[in-house]
Amino acid sequence: MKKTLIYIALLALSVLLLSACQPEVVEVTRVVTETEVVTEQIEVTRIVEGESVTEQIEVTRVVEVAPEVVDFGNVLILSTQAVPVEEAERMRGIVLADFPGQPEFVGVEEPVLLDRVLAEAEAGEGSVDVVISLHGTFPTLLEANAMMDLSDMTADLAEHNIPSAFMDLGKLGTDAQYYIPLMQATYILAVNNVALEYLPEGADTAALTWENVRDWARNISEATGDNKLGFPASDQGLLHRFLEGSIYPSYTGGMVTGFRSDEAVAMWEFVRDMWQYVNPQASTYAFMQEQLLSEEVWIAWDHTARLREAFEQQPDVFLALPSPTGPAGLGFMPVIVGVSIPANAPNPEGAQEMVRYLLQDEVQVNILREIGFFPVTDVEYPGFVSAGVRLEAAAVAQQANSPNALPALLPVGLGDRGGEINKIYRDAFTRIIINEEDIATVLAEEGANLQTLMDETGAPCWPPDPPSEGPCQLQE
Repeated sequence: MKKTLIYIALLALSVLLLSACQPEVVEVTRVVTETEVVTEQIEVTRIVEGESVTEQIEVTRVVEVAPEVVDFGNVLILSTQAVPVEEAERMRGIVLADFPGQPEFVGVEEPVLLDRVLAEAEAGEGSVDVVISLHGTFPTLLEANAMMDLSDMTADLAEHNIPSAFMDLGKLGTDAQYYIPLMQATYILAVNNVALEYLPEGADTAALTWENVRDWARNISEATGDNKLGFPASDQGLLHRFLEGSIYPSYTGGMVTGFRSDEAVAMWEFVRDMWQYVNPQASTYAFMQEQLLSEEVWIAWDHTARLREAFEQQPDVFLALPSPTGPAGLGFMPVIVGVSIPANAPNPEGAQEMVRYLLQDEVQVNILREIGFFPVTDVEYPGFVSAGVRLEAAAVAQQANSPNALPALLPVGLGDRGGEINKIYRDAFTRIIINEEDIATVLAEEGANLQTLMDETGAPCWPPDPPSEGPCQLQE
């Protein structure tokens, strides 16, 4: 920034120069103080009545002092995200380009990350400064005392307005902050504007309930003769995430513990009622953006990545809305990516600066543009961000910041048996909704399978279920 030139002896200098016949600056002597104020001694020579007269003038001005260049050194980042070569290069060349140090980004699969960080924790000497991974990675690191407590950083990061529900997840059931939420993906509703004509009376699109959605679909069906509500129910679709992370938490408050509860029975009765208004081709749907663009459906629930093309191609046609709420709250499944610092990081100061850097607005926007994860911070989007991305981002932020938000995390602690929990929920859906079997009988039998999975893997409960000591237990 340019600073104003201040002349202490401005008036005296002006008089001398105006009266001189041939003014001439003959010498400049600089005295620079330790502040931003610079004093200059200026000798001015003039001719008066044929004689040379020299006067010394002192001039003081404020100068721009170049900021100190801070180098936070080498910062090694081990990440389970942005692993593909193209994404990793975008992280290095764009996302991390302005970091004041020498970042080294290494993308690895989760088993490799865990093996390395845990081995270094046991050895007492680390090489990794920053870990970026999904929520489910961090409990294993915490159990081995391999994570630094970042509680002292939270006050400085408050300005970013990270949703409190996400910050709580980073505490991993403790009073300390072990990871800072960095980015997210999730599941929302996409709605064609033509459906608004049939919105139930009193329903608020910004705060829908699942009952509103059912009634909306019923109104459309009765008026048009077509079922325009859609879910990704094929083998390639993410129906199991709807069950695990949206409808179950919204009605029972949890994912696992209430699987066979009375609230779960009521929930399945509701789903059975709603499903009569779902498009009968739902069992073939994978990515709901395709059915939205063809207008085969007008209302669809799916992952943001699988809705994105609809919003990008026709941002004036579609609304992006938060997931609906149920009796227990707004159940939704955020895919939370956090950033942490290993307990024996060789450059903890640089690691902390990296955490601060990654949460800056422009960096959060670059993460969205380059690898497709939405910000966790309160970001003002620049003009180059597309209208479609803005639509999704607004719904994602509104959902996360809802006062009754009930984030349901991806299953944790199941290891290589993670696919089995998805099968249990999908089998329950097929038996209850498609085959119309007795709800209580199905929940008892599939609940026994779920409990066996918990017991055999030793997986403790994860949010939104309350913490457990030992394997997560289903309510009787």
